[in-house]
Amino acid sequence: MGTGTLVNERSSQNSRPRFTGGFDMPLLVCVVTLLVFGLIMLYSASWDFSLEEYGDPMYMFLRQVKWLGLGLAGAAFLAFFDYHHWRRLVLPAMLVTIGLLFSVLFVTALFGSSRWFFEGSGQPSEFAKLILILYLSVWLYAKKEFLQDVSLGLVPLGIILGIVGGLIGLQPDLSAAATILMLGGLLFFLAGGDMKQIGTLLLIALVVALMVAAFSLTGQQRVSDFLAGIKDPLQASYHVQRSFEAIVNGGWFGLGLGESRSKFINLPVAPTDSVFAVVVEEFGLFGSIGLIFLYGFLVWRGLVIARRAPDMLGTLLASGLVIWIACEALINIAVMVGLLPFAGNALPFISSGGSNLVATLAALGILFNISRQTGEGTISDEEWRSYSAVANLRWWDGRRGLSRARRSRSAERSTTQR
Repeated sequence: MGTGTLVNERSSQNSRPRFTGGFDMPLLVCVVTLLVFGLIMLYSASWDFSLEEYGDPMYMFLRQVKWLGLGLAGAAFLAFFDYHHWRRLVLPAMLVTIGLLFSVLFVTALFGSSRWFFEGSGQPSEFAKLILILYLSVWLYAKKEFLQDVSLGLVPLGIILGIVGGLIGLQPDLSAAATILMLGGLLFFLAGGDMKQIGTLLLIALVVALMVAAFSLTGQQRVSDFLAGIKDPLQASYHVQRSFEAIVNGGWFGLGLGESRSKFINLPVAPTDSVFAVVVEEFGLFGSIGLIFLYGFLVWRGLVIARRAPDMLGTLLASGLVIWIACEALINIAVMVGLLPFAGNALPFISSGGSNLVATLAALGILFNISRQTGEGTISDEEWRSYSAVANLRWWDGRRGLSRARRSRSAERSTTQR
């Protein structure tokens, strides 16, 4: 057996991703902190609402605990489920998701929308965001050599996003549809898509948004309320005005846990859309900054995991999943302070909502699985995207495609042995 054969066998063994057995502990501590804080805030924000609506002050809290148990079980399973298996599962998962999004349109409308299967529970659009990230990551990874071709890159991407986003928009759930389009464009960008194609995608998304704002009564109302609020906060929508009141009441240090007054009288749906306003009122500006710091820390650890992923598929998955969670939090917070038109995005880990909680925990389970795998030499020079491509979104790289090639450790050892 020759020396070259031994080197090739050793390189082949190194190229296989292997489990290290350990989780990313900083990320785990951050997630546990967010979950505990979320349960505390949910009880504080929901007990009066639960008593009035359901006759039991513990109703929403206990329901959230049940969903949390289901979500943790799913996350634990996915943390030990090799993410490479999704390459075979994403197509049937996407077909099932499209079927659910189509079926929910025939369910009796609740609060003016057909989004749920069981009277406010079972929202397929939340799982559609997760499945879309999985599907696009696998698809972009498989088509990475053809992304510069419009017919093989932008057009199929537009069809995928159009079907999923269109079905969600018909519910109607405009904020979720916008999130779908944003995630699709971002993943295409991170995968190395051509900037001209990305610009075209952004232009199409802008035209669609303007059409929605022009022909949708809901869209028109939200945009007009937002523009009025930008000019004069006193002319903002009722929801945002009540959120401002809660924020002002909280001041720098807050009124104390459970002492929010706005949740009792005029803050709409405090346990769901408005829970961030309750956080600020009870913990003040410093408390809200602490919560935002936790979300930022989660994003940082997710991007570190993306940077250390054993292959480009892991990099796309990790970055897409963690940026999705960050976008949900950013949109919810921005709406509550009047910086975006009103949207129904939940505040991850905090807002009442089983579908969002389970989907978020499933995403974290996949992220933990990526963090457990290492593979020296698994990423070829052609497919590697450096950390700047994920963390800095390629702004520091003036070239269209890849940043500076990275040599694998196994390749360096092979060169040394020659």
